[in-house]
Amino acid sequence: MDLQACFANPWIAAVAIIVGFVLLVKGADWLVNGASAIATRMGISDLVIGLTVVALGTSMPEFIVSTVAAINHNTEIAITNILGSNSINTFIILGLAAIIYPLSSQRSCRQFDMPWSLLAGLLVLLFATYTHPQELTLSHWGHFSLQSGFISAIGGCILLLCFLIFMWHSLRVAKSLPDEKSENKVTMRLVHAILFIIIGLIALVIGGEVIVRSATSIAHQLGVSDAIIGLTIVALGTSLPELATSCIAAYRHNTDIAIGNVIGSNIFNIFFILGTSALIHPLPIYPGLWLDAAMVALSSILVMLFVYANPKHEIKRWHGIILVLIYATYLTYRIETM
Repeated sequence: MDLQACFANPWIAAVAIIVGFVLLVKGADWLVNGASAIATRMGISDLVIGLTVVALGTSMPEFIVSTVAAINHNTEIAITNILGSNSINTFIILGLAAIIYPLSSQRSCRQFDMPWSLLAGLLVLLFATYTHPQELTLSHWGHFSLQSGFISAIGGCILLLCFLIFMWHSLRVAKSLPDEKSENKVTMRLVHAILFIIIGLIALVIGGEVIVRSATSIAHQLGVSDAIIGLTIVALGTSLPELATSCIAAYRHNTDIAIGNVIGSNIFNIFFILGTSALIHPLPIYPGLWLDAAMVALSSILVMLFVYANPKHEIKRWHGIILVLIYATYLTYRIETM
């Protein structure tokens, strides 16, 4: 049976993309549970598990979709999934969470995480506005062009290097803090943990493949670019874990989790996922890339301005309303000018 022909049916494609999102969310959940159980059995602290296993797990939907898209040469979906997710994370998820309950920030988040999130956005903006074309040939990497707006393997290496520095600093800080034992440790037999990891990875890969194929088919049938689908349907779908986590945390007044979840996800998305995608396949420019990258940088700037502009270092309810309105204006403009 020809799978591509199946995805050509709009109803099948719509159902398939929903099924793909379910597989992504559940696959990430199974993977995190299995990996956390193994880490616990190895005596790794809860804080380190949270900074590595859990943080990576919540970004797995974006990672799988972007890497699958890069492998299939759907480069617009590979990059817009990340840029769209980061914009939705900050403007929509953080905005809605702040409307539910004002979000206070920890000093460590203000002094380190937020600046790194801004650096991530500025690096993408720099790649999008690079104006000095030149050719670079490396025997291992092959032939890549560093033309305007082109994120090559070199750019991917820069992003991954930033990610390693960020993780090194985060783990160093974590080790200096007292480890608070969690009451909800994930415990299971080793064979079950390994089985969870395997099933989770399979679900993630299948879900990512289904989403990329379905999204591409829907874009072609609607006559819109892959970039618009990546910025909207795909980005929103892969941001569902962050949406649920931050809004529930805000409702329960766990503001550190609400804001830290979004900032951490944004850093992972650009430094790790976008960097990995660029190594798999160079990500060329597309119409609107500069604006999409500028919105990611603007979101980080606004969050820092909101947090530093008041003595409580909060993202207030009216800040949240502004974030949501800005995104609504931006998305309307992007759709109308596609």
